[in-house]
Amino acid sequence: MAEPETMKGFHSLVTVSIVLEKLFEILPHPKPEVEECGLSEALNRVLAEDLVCPFDVPQFDRSAVDGYAIKAVDTISSSPTNPLEFRVVGKVIAGSKPGEIGEVIRGESALIFTGAPMPSGTDSVVMVEHCDRIDGVVRIRHQVHPLQNVSRKGEDFRENETMITAGTILKPWHISAIASVGRSIIGVRRKLHIGVLSTGSEIVEPGGILRLGQVANSTKPLLLAFINQRGCKEIDLGTVPDNLDDISASIAKSWQECDIILTTGGSSVGEKDLVFKAISNISGSTSVAHGVRIRPGRPTGVSVLNGKPVFTLSGFPVAAMTAFQALIAPTISYLLNAEEELVPWVTGVLTRRISNETGNRSYVRVRVFSGANGLEVDPLILTGSGLISTLTKSNGLLVLNESLEGYDEGEKVEVMLTGNISTRRPPDEILSSVNSFFPGGSRS
Repeated sequence: MAEPETMKGFHSLVTVSIVLEKLFEILPHPKPEVEECGLSEALNRVLAEDLVCPFDVPQFDRSAVDGYAIKAVDTISSSPTNPLEFRVVGKVIAGSKPGEIGEVIRGESALIFTGAPMPSGTDSVVMVEHCDRIDGVVRIRHQVHPLQNVSRKGEDFRENETMITAGTILKPWHISAIASVGRSIIGVRRKLHIGVLSTGSEIVEPGGILRLGQVANSTKPLLLAFINQRGCKEIDLGTVPDNLDDISASIAKSWQECDIILTTGGSSVGEKDLVFKAISNISGSTSVAHGVRIRPGRPTGVSVLNGKPVFTLSGFPVAAMTAFQALIAPTISYLLNAEEELVPWVTGVLTRRISNETGNRSYVRVRVFSGANGLEVDPLILTGSGLISTLTKSNGLLVLNESLEGYDEGEKVEVMLTGNISTRRPPDEILSSVNSFFPGGSRS
């Protein structure tokens, strides 16, 4: 009996860089829409225009500590054994107008509090800990230099300086900077609407009754969470059975409300893997790739449907996550004309040898922990693309690029952190006990 056409394997596999290059060539040049956003909703949004500082921040020289404002030259030779005395001529608090108490001359000082404007005639502040106050006189036991404990006008941001560039993904510190110049509303790029459609007659949504032989849908919630984390609007497109017409109809119906469509399951070349064919049957679809050189996640497919990207992902959560990081995250940045999202990387020593099939980009789940001589990196023994435990037990990903055959034990490697660094070696049962393995376990 002849082998079914759907079981003959992928015609060819394409590298991640080539897939993205081809995809961005086909997609229309992005022109992100702009909308207004309040600071409370600005986290992880993409700034639409350069934010230019309207004035110097701070707007005046101000004290960085509680103490006594003085002319630094007057403190020369002061010490605990040789305190110098100064007349206190005023008090300046935060919120006072600059110049409110008049000029402080040589031999005088002014009590000043953190954030208060520096009085005219002074150029430094002696911390209150180094002073003794007796009625209207302060004894200073510490020498200071000019501008010590003073925050200068414009030292944070200068007038007309670009504070934050367009395309920045806004983090809490960006929001603080925006607030520091009195802004409460900013222009941001409209959130991308990203839909996730699950396929598979055996799939049961969370909360449903799970019967023997069925599979709980853990991949869609994972992707919806990643979408939300990237500052995009997640859309649950439901779940459809393994039926070519139903899959095509669901994708075609979802096209108008989504900027990107993700599907899970049915992405490979088996008898029930119908999704890529279903997309091809829709008018206006263009195939970019079916089969990508990433592990796990090889069955990933990429298409463009009437100018919008569609990614067909494995139904296994780890493989879907790998495809999201390798392909979908860069596509989100491209469509929003945004900077790439920063992720923390650390360097550690590999405790065991790992191998890679050259030509493939492999994402190896690892455990990073503090060893006797610094950070150590252990690959997990369980590496199947359907094993969620490898995500909950790992705290990093070691990315092996297509040109690498692997790393030897003891080599220094860079790891993308996905969780907190462990302070102790993980239990042996979750660590690799072999000298080499295929990252991603199963070849899917």
